Amino acid sequence: MGSVYTVAPEMPAMFDGMKLAAVATVLYVIVRCLNLKSPTAPPDLTYQDTTLSHFLLKSCPILTKEYIPPLLWGKSGHLQTALYGKLGRVSSPHPFGLRKYLPMQDGATATFDLFEPLADNQSGEDVTMVICPGIGNHSEKHYIRTFVDHSQKQGYRCAVLNHLGALPNIELTSPRMFTYGCTWEFAAMVGFIKKTYPQTKLIVVGFSLGGNIVCKFLGENRTNQERVLCCVSVCQGYSALRAQETFLQWDQCRRFYNFLMADNMKKIILSHRGVLFGVGSTKMVDADLSRLYTATSLMQIDDNIMRKFHGHNSLKEYYEKESCVHYIHNINVPLLLVNSGDDPLVHNSLLTIPRTLAEKKENVVFALTLHGGHLGFFEGAVLFPQPLTWMDKVIVGYANAICQWEKQKPPCQSQGAHSSETKCQDGKS
Repeated sequence: MGSVYTVAPEMPAMFDGMKLAAVATVLYVIVRCLNLKSPTAPPDLTYQDTTLSHFLLKSCPILTKEYIPPLLWGKSGHLQTALYGKLGRVSSPHPFGLRKYLPMQDGATATFDLFEPLADNQSGEDVTMVICPGIGNHSEKHYIRTFVDHSQKQGYRCAVLNHLGALPNIELTSPRMFTYGCTWEFAAMVGFIKKTYPQTKLIVVGFSLGGNIVCKFLGENRTNQERVLCCVSVCQGYSALRAQETFLQWDQCRRFYNFLMADNMKKIILSHRGVLFGVGSTKMVDADLSRLYTATSLMQIDDNIMRKFHGHNSLKEYYEKESCVHYIHNINVPLLLVNSGDDPLVHNSLLTIPRTLAEKKENVVFALTLHGGHLGFFEGAVLFPQPLTWMDKVIVGYANAICQWEKQKPPCQSQGAHSSETKCQDGKS
């Protein structure tokens, strides 16, 4: 009996074309979403042509070289931000520090972690990094630990503020927690460091919300700049009042990020509900707590909860008083402001603030990278990022350059690198 064979009909040529079109579409979307065609470039630098700026750019060459993110995903600001948000850093070290407790006048207890240097500073001097983390962050976050470990190995003592209420295992001792621009806890930490280490010089570092706090702190009072060698701010937004409108927009998924950050703030606030909304709290009532549960944005939380800690009458007043944009022009120490062009949290319109400042003030350098996301700045060849980021290297490299400048600055700059008033007649070159 002969075998029976069935012959499958050939796929229509049109169907093959559809498959190719589908594959091409997927590849196009991937290339667009990951910005694979975006070039790499050195940071766009804004600064005045002075002896100090020339010295800094020569001594900190990473600021003038290409920042090259991981090839497959590093050109996406969303993926850089997401990786920082979920992972923090890869292979994060565990630096050993001592936790310090500082009682405040209103009954609150500020805490910070102190990490001693693991090597001699190249300048031969005693230098302390005073560090303010991002919103709801503290010394145990991976990106902070990575930066501290790198700084210790370069000879810097590090003091890291734990935002009031941010550490899950530390109870509040008064009905108040950290806010967008309150400098009280940071000032207490800096005061402790100055008193405990009378010979130390300070490098002030702020990340995101922490950048707003440190710039506001230095600009609030001229005495706050004493013994400060320089300040570095990374990924801050400069003006909460101007930023609030952009946070409600959907471009760059900013509204979604707003929701996620609001959800995280809810968890932090609710973990302290007994102290914040208890019998001893006169500023908060049950209505505030009910509004907190229904809030879907940071602005709603700020309006219903955060502004009341310091008695602000309105959200506008709160944002006006707590934004560093009104104080940053008073800073006379060398100031490095770093932002990323693809940061989904900081709208490009806000970057006119640091750019204009750098155009007007000799002590300011503004560095804007093409890529990096929000506090990402990962580096790596193709897929896997390196433990140290471009951000970590830039801050320490800039600090090293400032320490070197202080050690060999011209004699006529008698008041140090931070004096814009006392300089040689040929101070500009």
